[in-house]
Amino acid sequence: MNDADVSKQIQQMVAFIRQEAEEKANEISVSAEEEFNIQKMQIVENDKKKIKQEFERKTKQVEVKKKIEYSTQLNASRIKFLQAQDDMVTSMRDSASKELLNASHNKNTYRKLIRDLIVQSLMRLREPSVLLRCREIDLSLVESAIEEAKREYASKIQVQAPMVNIDKKVFLPPPPSNGGDPHRPSW
Repeated sequence: MNDADVSKQIQQMVAFIRQEAEEKANEISVSAEEEFNIQKMQIVENDKKKIKQEFERKTKQVEVKKKIEYSTQLNASRIKFLQAQDDMVTSMRDSASKELLNASHNKNTYRKLIRDLIVQSLMRLREPSVLLRCREIDLSLVESAIEEAKREYASKIQVQAPMVNIDKKVFLPPPPSNGGDPHRPSW
């Protein structure tokens, strides 16, 4: 073999080795590219999951805040309503107390009120015998209205008039007084 043949054979070997190296380099490059893309996709998917979870968490926080605000507003409106209702009841009670005090000054109106209250009580109890208690200052008025109340009860219910005894030992508390103790019991 001469130098030209040896040189040609060496060049062929070098070309073959170079071709093998380039193919191997391409394989490594393609493999690295695939691995990069796989890792990139995993990172993107993980970040998407994290973003989605964070979004869901914040959405739930917003919903909870809305529910809390709604509940707070609802409770505030309920409190306003109850306060207004309480004010109205207090006003009506005070008005009724004043009217009752005024009614007790008009003997005819007050006697009719007492008679009606006795009839109403008898209708609620529906007993043949009743013990009636009144204020000491109303005793004579109650005694004068009792017979008429018994007759009215008997005619409304279509029964015999009950026996009504007035308790003359234990009386209801006296009426309220303007300058007296507001905490003492009164009728």
